Amino acid sequence: MKKMVIENEMVTDAPQSLVGHIGPVYSVAFSPDGQTLASGSYDTTVRLWRVADGALLCTLKGHTDSVGSVSFSPDGQTLASGSVDNTVRLWRAVDGALLRTLKGHMAAVFSVAFSPDGQILASGSGDDTVRLWRVSDGALLRTLEVHMGSVYSVAFSPDGQTLASGSLDNTVRLWRAADGKLMRTLEGHTNSVESVAFSPDGQTLASGSVDHTVRLWRVSDGTLLRTLVGHTFWVESVAFSPDGQTLASSGSYDNTVRLWRAADGALLRILVGYTGPMWSVAFSPDGQILATGSIDNTVRLWQVEGLG
Repeated sequence: MKKMVIENEMVTDAPQSLVGHIGPVYSVAFSPDGQTLASGSYDTTVRLWRVADGALLCTLKGHTDSVGSVSFSPDGQTLASGSVDNTVRLWRAVDGALLRTLKGHMAAVFSVAFSPDGQILASGSGDDTVRLWRVSDGALLRTLEVHMGSVYSVAFSPDGQTLASGSLDNTVRLWRAADGKLMRTLEGHTNSVESVAFSPDGQTLASGSVDHTVRLWRVSDGTLLRTLVGHTFWVESVAFSPDGQTLASSGSYDNTVRLWRAADGALLRILVGYTGPMWSVAFSPDGQILATGSIDNTVRLWQVEGLG
């Protein structure tokens, strides 16, 4: 286990701002073609933006409480959103039409993620469960009930065989996606796990926690590879770049996003410019842009190409 504390940090700012939400932005996601960005907000809406010029394309209304998570299907045709209103909604991405509402969770839905083949949607909730839904008709396939606290993040491995979940119970759990069997529990965080993300090759899992750290785990056996230290408040969101060389993490009330070299945990850059917490991060498919959502109601687009 390695612990990285980096000095002489690089700092940058001046991103493009997308303005329109009237509440904090809790989640951002790029479409697979990189042309559209989705954002979910405290204002109960999902908004779709054209990445090229930042234009607002449409506002998706229907949720009755905060939207904490958004995710595009792999083919880019469907957008999923999870809300504090206990529901998951599926929208047609091209025009924002509501396709279906998935009901079953007994508390807020904090995270949604599509399987790589687009056939299954996973959702994590304040009812301590992960639920797997069939996208084609919204049928509930199974409920995973091992966590002993709210499930704040879910993510499928690139090959679709493994599902990761991060929880208030301080653990990350790895499940076999085919049948929901618990494969492994990753322990080491000393506080709630807010976000999980697989590397593009599926060999590494990143987790961000209220304990202020990011941890990198070897998926095959659950070994803790290293702990990234530097954030001064809880880590709300983590995301790998498409080439797997860079990891982004947002540190909520420390008002920064940090970019790390995934291979050795070296700190590459600190993104500053917000006057409040940044809640979410997402790389564009080409790895040139990092989107962030903030408590100041904006989405920002940062040019981050050339790192690694």
